[in-house]
Amino acid sequence: MTKRIFRSICLVALTVFVASVFLIMGLLYEYFSDAMQAQLKMQTDLAAQGVTNEGISYFHDLKVTNYRISLIDMNGNVLYDSASDIAKMGNHLEREEIQQAIIKGYGESRRYSATLTERSLYCAQKLDDGTILRLSISQRSIFTLLLGMVQPVCIVFLIALVLSIVLAKQVSQKIVKPINEIDLDNPLSNEEYDELSPFLRRIDSQQKQMRAQKAELAQKSDELDTIIGSMNEGMILLNSKGKIISINSAAKKLLDAGNDCIGSDMLSLCRNLELQDVLAKALHGEQGQNSIKLHGESYQIDADPIVSENIVKGTALFLFNVTEKEKAEQIRREFTANVSHELKTPLHSISGYAELLKNDMVKEADKIPFAGKIYEEAGRMIQLVEDIISLSHLDEGAGDMQWENTDLYTLADKAVQSLEPQANAACVTLALSGVPAVINGIPQLLYSIVYNLCDNAIKYNHENGSVMVTIENENNKVVLSVQDTGIGIAPEHQERIFERFYRVDKSHSKAVGGTGLGLSIVKHAAKIHNAKIEIKSLVGKGSTVIVTFPK
Repeated sequence: MTKRIFRSICLVALTVFVASVFLIMGLLYEYFSDAMQAQLKMQTDLAAQGVTNEGISYFHDLKVTNYRISLIDMNGNVLYDSASDIAKMGNHLEREEIQQAIIKGYGESRRYSATLTERSLYCAQKLDDGTILRLSISQRSIFTLLLGMVQPVCIVFLIALVLSIVLAKQVSQKIVKPINEIDLDNPLSNEEYDELSPFLRRIDSQQKQMRAQKAELAQKSDELDTIIGSMNEGMILLNSKGKIISINSAAKKLLDAGNDCIGSDMLSLCRNLELQDVLAKALHGEQGQNSIKLHGESYQIDADPIVSENIVKGTALFLFNVTEKEKAEQIRREFTANVSHELKTPLHSISGYAELLKNDMVKEADKIPFAGKIYEEAGRMIQLVEDIISLSHLDEGAGDMQWENTDLYTLADKAVQSLEPQANAACVTLALSGVPAVINGIPQLLYSIVYNLCDNAIKYNHENGSVMVTIENENNKVVLSVQDTGIGIAPEHQERIFERFYRVDKSHSKAVGGTGLGLSIVKHAAKIHNAKIEIKSLVGKGSTVIVTFPK
């Protein structure tokens, strides 16, 4: 802006200077021309008086340097000329000043030479004898004068140019300085130029709108960052070239990416072939989905193209942990297969015994034992179905069960008493020790935890072994421990014994009976009560299961 003002001021100053030079020169030229014309008229009057008094002898020995004197008769013939040979001169009757002198007694005119370098001034006066006396003087043209004054004009021009530059620089800086010093943060506080008031008001209005929009965008950005940052799933936003423009902490952790990964190519961050395939589809406008392994877990990749005006602007990449889902699906398949297998065995037994009885192929003495076998297998089936129903109920959260303050020691005492006959039959000593411990829970589930742990401890024990149930009441927790002297559990099986139908020793498990769901029920019931289960076991020396309930 300063340069434009500077150039404008210089241009105006120089234009005014040049116009002034031409205007002044023109006015002065005309002024001096009029003065010379008046002086020439006076000289013509004087010369006319001399010719009238002395006749043509007046021209004898007349020395004229600046003027040219001519005497012309009524017919236009030159009788005398001080500058040229009259014999060579033509008729002057058509000259303007001669015509005026003949008609009015006096005439004058101004004429340029053929080269326009000189202008001649003429004055003609009619004498008493009818002849016409004409005086003329030569004057340089204005162009010749300007050429003759080139040097002084150039000097003046240079002086004017320097002054224009200096003054234009100062003036332009002075004009622009208040504009440069405008406080754009507070536009309405500036009062330098009234002409800028509409502009400043517009800026103030736009700034208010921008501040409001900025605050709104910052709020939305914070909200989005909070939402994205708190997501357990990984989320990555890519531009149309596959460059990362946003990535949450979960995705950084999964891909082992640093904080400087923004702007990096996605394929340089993770070279997984499945990921590359999904990303390539998304960048071409197709939704993609695949599964990959990261850190030993399964993740589902969803890639959705971001399309605007039928052009792919980028890609949204999501990483979902589906490890638990796959495990649950595997457990469901195994559970279905196990249930079918567990039901098939007693059904085959019942069907076989019933078929023998139906065809009367059983001795009279064996009918009661056969009926007992059918009853036993039917009871096993009933127990299996009841355990399955219990597990299904626990999977749903047991929301319809009543929570109440319950003494765990009392429940354990009931469970021990109900299992006393079974322990005696297995030649296992079952004992309870500890103190009363009240916790808030579901009595049925708490009872099932104690019962199933004791039941397993009896079944997988040695003859003349023992089972010790202990209840400990501490400051902020209640600890239930069931210790046995049984066969023990190998380390590789300890994490899986709570899976449905999982058996460490399948042959021994079949011999002792049971549905294989007892410990699964314990696990789900403990989870509902936010309890922690711990196993300590040595093969051949026994096991201790510790369940810690928070008060």
